[in-house]
Amino acid sequence: MAQAKTGPLAGVRVVEMVGIGPCPFAAMMLADMGADVIRIDRKGKPGEDNPYPVLGTRHDVMARGRRSLCLDLKKESGRQAALQLLEGADVLLEGFRPGVMERLGLGPDACLERNPKLVYGRITGWGQDGPLAQAAGHDINYVALSGMLHATGRAGSPPPPPLNLVGDFGGGGMMLAFGVVCAVLEARASGRGQVVDAAMTDGAALLGAMMYGLRGFGAWSDAREANLLDGGAPFYDTYACSDGKFISIGAIEPQFFATLLRLTGQDDPLFTRRWNRANWPELKRRLAALFATRSREQWCRLLEGSDVCFAPVLDLEEAPRHPHNAARRTFVEIDGVTQPAPAPRFSRTAPATPRAPSSPGADSVAILLEWGFTAESIEALRAREVI
Repeated sequence: MAQAKTGPLAGVRVVEMVGIGPCPFAAMMLADMGADVIRIDRKGKPGEDNPYPVLGTRHDVMARGRRSLCLDLKKESGRQAALQLLEGADVLLEGFRPGVMERLGLGPDACLERNPKLVYGRITGWGQDGPLAQAAGHDINYVALSGMLHATGRAGSPPPPPLNLVGDFGGGGMMLAFGVVCAVLEARASGRGQVVDAAMTDGAALLGAMMYGLRGFGAWSDAREANLLDGGAPFYDTYACSDGKFISIGAIEPQFFATLLRLTGQDDPLFTRRWNRANWPELKRRLAALFATRSREQWCRLLEGSDVCFAPVLDLEEAPRHPHNAARRTFVEIDGVTQPAPAPRFSRTAPATPRAPSSPGADSVAILLEWGFTAESIEALRAREVI
């Protein structure tokens, strides 16, 4: 049986068609908040050229908090089993190319016919329509089309891949999770489901709303490393320390910058003219020379916790051990794997620590029994090699 769920989404039932990237991230977010999320995994094992070796292991953090059911959706009885599951679901999540679910007989029309209240959440890179809808792509391509990749990086260098935070997760998975929750709230009022079309190009562009506004106002240049928040400003950047580690400075407001100058003993009059962009290269050189005189730890002892807007640049090994992260339990350990804890936090309906990922198909029989299948129908699915 499923463990009793806690959290603000307790009682919401979700069926996730397993994929990669933004769809499992959205499903993880919903499960973290207490939704009962069932993963429909594919039968079989990944090939030797699988670029995601953690899939199906306890290190597959984005699969946490969910149980797994393996179904062969290419068989009619598998399709019917999926439709029967969806009769009891609030949400379906899928991240395939446009048309794939329709070819499986599990498109929005078929699913909403069986469950008119269903929220059908779809996540793709380019969206369900448009000239590029059927083209392959990855996070970096979608961010590139949004304008946000061009805005990222150092002057004179190609734009760097921003991990896959902007497209897959921020502009993709989070937008899908937000859209789905919005649609669930609406469905509870109207009694009608709908399709949520989340595109990473749309989401990445939306994340750049402030930059587009500043550009329209004439306060943002298309040149990289020439703006307030892209490393152009000397008081908003990262700097190397004497030990080769880095610190971050974000002293934009005058009181914060004054604190930086006071604590570091800087009294050069040029610092009083910091908003003259012609002075930025020289001010950056001076700050770089200053921060290179001490180790990161020494700068932490002087500046951390002050109003300088300062933080050390931590690697993935260091971040979970930082006293602030430790005090807030920003990271948790699940089955021996250190990983970020669910966020955000709730004062009254706090979610529990997520369970470790299930291996594909580990919960098939338990899920089917719980969702209304009889023992005889389950045995028939097993005999047809659907589960």
